[in-house]
Amino acid sequence: MLAAGAATAEAKPRFLALGDSYTIGEGVSADGRWPNQLAAALQLDAPGIVARTGWTTDELSAAMDAHTFHPPYALVTLLIGVNNQYRGRDLANYRTEFTRLLQRAIELAGGRPQHVIVVSIPDWGVTRFGHASGRDLVKTAREIDAYNAANAQIATMLQVRYADVTAISRNGGDRPDMLVDDGLHPSAAMYTRWLEVIAPLARAALSSP
Repeated sequence: MLAAGAATAEAKPRFLALGDSYTIGEGVSADGRWPNQLAAALQLDAPGIVARTGWTTDELSAAMDAHTFHPPYALVTLLIGVNNQYRGRDLANYRTEFTRLLQRAIELAGGRPQHVIVVSIPDWGVTRFGHASGRDLVKTAREIDAYNAANAQIATMLQVRYADVTAISRNGGDRPDMLVDDGLHPSAAMYTRWLEVIAPLARAALSSP
């Protein structure tokens, strides 16, 4: 017999996702967002999400300042930077602000970098919106690659895991079934493809000390 007040089931590991439109899943239902799909695949509770369409690194940081967290989280993901690139922000500034965000993510994971995953920035230039934007898409791709080189280097420096979804975003990322109605943001089907890279890393993170 259980003692009074004893838990009847072990609490599930908690998952926190930090980011922008790609994390909140602009244009898809809640269960179509990749963090929610990941939580379902790994049998976790619904993730805590601090993300909003359009956010840059400094805007995510300000939102985190105002948010009440309940660490430690068993898994923390960070995907941010596309809006820095889109607005023409300085790459050196991104490096500085991303480093601070990733350090905060590690703190929220109880100081355990092995429980944190950085997700790379997808290439919006391949989408229908991108083709209609009038931007130099070769330049856009180069800039996104530079941003991802920066966040990958910082992830390595801080010893966190890294999920590269950029190549996936470029492979058929302009197909109607891979986009929501705005022609820019990924569909739930595209997010499912991202999990091919993210899910194994998340499983490894959750099994780490």
